[in-house]
Amino acid sequence: MPATDDFTVTPYAVEGDIDYDRLLDQFGADTLTAEQKANFPGPGHPLVRRGVFYAGRDVDDFLEATTDGHTHSIVTGRGPSGPMHIGHIIPFYFAKYLQDQTGALVYIPLSDDEKYLLKDASLDEIHGYTRENILDILAVGFDPERTRIIVDTADADVVYPLAAAFAKEVTQSTVNATYGNPENVGLSFYPAVQAAHLLLPQLVEGRHRTLVPIAVDQDPHVRVCRDIAAKNRYDVHKPGALLSKFLPSLAGPGKMSSSADEPSIHLSDDREEVFNKIRTHAYSGGRTSLEAHREKGGKPAVDVSFQLLYYFFEESDAQVERLAREYRSGSLLSGELKERAAMRVADFLEAHQGRRESLGPVESELKQYRLTEAERQTARQRVGYSNTRVFGQVPTPTAR
Repeated sequence: MPATDDFTVTPYAVEGDIDYDRLLDQFGADTLTAEQKANFPGPGHPLVRRGVFYAGRDVDDFLEATTDGHTHSIVTGRGPSGPMHIGHIIPFYFAKYLQDQTGALVYIPLSDDEKYLLKDASLDEIHGYTRENILDILAVGFDPERTRIIVDTADADVVYPLAAAFAKEVTQSTVNATYGNPENVGLSFYPAVQAAHLLLPQLVEGRHRTLVPIAVDQDPHVRVCRDIAAKNRYDVHKPGALLSKFLPSLAGPGKMSSSADEPSIHLSDDREEVFNKIRTHAYSGGRTSLEAHREKGGKPAVDVSFQLLYYFFEESDAQVERLAREYRSGSLLSGELKERAAMRVADFLEAHQGRRESLGPVESELKQYRLTEAERQTARQRVGYSNTRVFGQVPTPTAR
């Protein structure tokens, strides 16, 4: 479990000033090469070109499948513990980009059960967040023919049989070594549920290459799943991983949080709220006075407004390089950089919100993205469950 005197990165805690290279040494992943970045389909995505997705496992195998026309899939999920912010939605837009470019299958698990185990919230509260999060995910615009959305508690008829099978492959000592000592037995079991998420596309569609684009703190889930897949009991490839750095919090270095105590830009924020949050809270890499800034210039590497543009919200690499150059020279002021970032983020959110508002009720919208009964049966059969209703339909009790 990567925890040092300087920083901590686990699926359940991210603290301190993160050294991403040291994380790779601890996790055993490989830095993306220039050749790998160039091999991503289409014009390439800013997240890949600029090294936000900076490391991975078995990336070449996935890229080869995209170019050879073989079946390939993306798995990227959401833990519905509150409203979504811009850091949460970016991986989904990246998955949509890959689906558009290559025809990838996209599987989106929502781990409502895990968030109930972790958070001081009722199941009803978690389910409310789940419904709202699903609408935001649907607003991304995935192809319903090639996308499946799985909610753990709603799809327990397929998730639980898979997780039960995979749980036999994971010892408690492995869980403790990977995650620390879990708070409850539910979290001890949860790595098996995550393995069900990550292997589900292959259990439905047959053996193929899968890529999991995730923030680096979620990598332990992939590592445990890869160990399960390596045992060759289920005729699956080990899922590949594409690991990203964190979208910074408005307050400066570190992961953008959903905590009410820390400012973040939510998907529901209007234009005025976006401008106010960035103007007021976005950490600046500028100098303390106009004269000093003109003389010494700013530091784009720590400036949150620049980082927002660099990570996702400025498509043009030439523009990003120009902004960095002008900021370092002192000709571009911190306030001007904040205004540009706020405009780009606000434009993005207005478009996202417009697509969300055009959706119908979540129940009707979700139907076309759910696993079919045939897909559920296929997945269960691949782990040895011919039918979860071993004793048939439970009869309705009669009155005495």
